[in-house]
Amino acid sequence: MSYAPYIKEIGRGPKGSRPLTVDQAEQLFGDMLDGRVPDLELGAIILSMRIKAESVDELFGFQRALDARTAHLAVPPGPRLVVLPTYNGARRQANLMPLLARLLAREGVPVLIQGRHDFESRVSPFELLAALDIHPATSLSDATDRLARDRLACVPLDLLAPGLVPLLATRVRLGVRNSAHTLAKLLDPAPGHSVRVASMTHPEYLERIHAHLVATGATAMLLRGTEGEAFANPRRRPLLERFANGVADVAFPAEEGGAPPLPGVTDNPEVAANAELIRAMLAGAVPIPSPLLDQVAALRDLAHLPRA
Repeated sequence: MSYAPYIKEIGRGPKGSRPLTVDQAEQLFGDMLDGRVPDLELGAIILSMRIKAESVDELFGFQRALDARTAHLAVPPGPRLVVLPTYNGARRQANLMPLLARLLAREGVPVLIQGRHDFESRVSPFELLAALDIHPATSLSDATDRLARDRLACVPLDLLAPGLVPLLATRVRLGVRNSAHTLAKLLDPAPGHSVRVASMTHPEYLERIHAHLVATGATAMLLRGTEGEAFANPRRRPLLERFANGVADVAFPAEEGGAPPLPGVTDNPEVAANAELIRAMLAGAVPIPSPLLDQVAALRDLAHLPRA
């Protein structure tokens, strides 16, 4: 198959390019996920889409292609499954994503942590999870058993959507992210039974993913992530938007003002110190920051919405 017609449409720069239709986007991203696109054309597609930015229709088509190639997990009876993506890790602040997961699981809400780590300059979230005795499942059935038993499971991306892995790996070669990085954070291994937590960094992506979640009828939360991770910044709560079957509203507004360090909470992203901080918060020795408690409350409400 020739990919020149696709590149011709999307590769003319931000002013001359035209978006693909939903069906074209689904076909193209499906071929990318299946490894059918040669390296030269793949690089051209990635860079063209990076410059142009994905349209709502293109994201919809990409999502359909990914959904068709994503493994499904059985969710235990009760609340919906909260899906927490982890792809960034920690750089300056402690990573409190595992704290969010533990707090939800403690309230009986099943949580799936899914992701991959490619950033050599950041502390791996999987090393932190291991220090907290949260280890990746060895199979999908293992993950299902853990969800039923512990209400918490961690699954590497390779088990859920292996076609995304080589697309994410191109960041090292090309030096830039691509559409796969956005779609990885929208992965849904339990359609109709999940609450996805989508964390974005740049304002334009928050707007784009807001439109995408509405258009696809999603049940999800959208927030500006903390160093890219899907937890509310403990120093200052970001806008927490919730989506119930595509209907958006504000769960908690963004806090105004600066973001000074919190008393008793050290800005140490190293694994041992980070894990110790989370243990202290879970034990009640250190107060849990209110933005995290707000996020837990909003996700708990979403998790108790009826399943499809």
